[in-house]
Amino acid sequence: MPRHIVCLTFDFDSFSGFISRRQVTPTPISRGEFGVVGAGRILDLLAAHGIKSTWFTPGFTIDTYPEAAERVLVAGHEIGHHGWTHVPPARFSAEEEAADQARGIESIRRLTGAAPRGYRSPSWDLSPNTLGLLLENGFDYDSSLMGDDYTPYFARQGDVITQAEPAVFGRPTRLVEMPISWSLDDYPHFEYVRTDEYVQQPSLSTAQVLQHFVDDFTYMTRILDWGILTYTFHPFVVGRGHRMMMLERLIEAVAGQGAEFLTMAEAVDAFLERVERPA
Repeated sequence: MPRHIVCLTFDFDSFSGFISRRQVTPTPISRGEFGVVGAGRILDLLAAHGIKSTWFTPGFTIDTYPEAAERVLVAGHEIGHHGWTHVPPARFSAEEEAADQARGIESIRRLTGAAPRGYRSPSWDLSPNTLGLLLENGFDYDSSLMGDDYTPYFARQGDVITQAEPAVFGRPTRLVEMPISWSLDDYPHFEYVRTDEYVQQPSLSTAQVLQHFVDDFTYMTRILDWGILTYTFHPFVVGRGHRMMMLERLIEAVAGQGAEFLTMAEAVDAFLERVERPA
């Protein structure tokens, strides 16, 4: 029987991402603050449609906005690990990354009473140590890599990649990879970013992004009987009125094509019913 799963995921960064880029003046901080407003709107929309989702939440957000984080939990959504800070692991030393990951786990444990099952790297940039730490800390899945679009796979460890020789791929681990894509993320399409080094300007309208997002789901139903598609949103981005309208239209469009909405943990369990983990 065909099964086409959609995971709606929300990176609840608040202003942790701006801090990680050393943007700490009042205006960028206020941009992140709007994420709490947006989160409330998203939760109301998901409740109206009976949808459970996954919120990758930095420990910084949990500890800065405990009531907002609690509302996500009480609504029945999954809380995933997104660092304690929003510093990409590739910018950490091995010791700093281990400490940040551990601190994020403890923030989630205090909120939910349990360690998180899933991890998503800030800025989707892993270090050579990240997968090993995730395995040591008992994570079931990661959602930071882009090696597929509709089919989860097992993340590899020990790749050797150089310019001088053909790639040597490492062995698959037990960590389920739930693949993502920048093209299915709201941030690059909609947000204006200005730093001393570069300027990023919005590139697409909500109508264009909606069409892209829906077409990716439609294509999955055409080529696969069973698949999972992951969308990534940020409350301070998608929480704006015109983008909330887009999100609602997306939900209605893919639901009309038979989408089954699951949390990432639920989708991982569905995948593991079909395949065996590596030893």
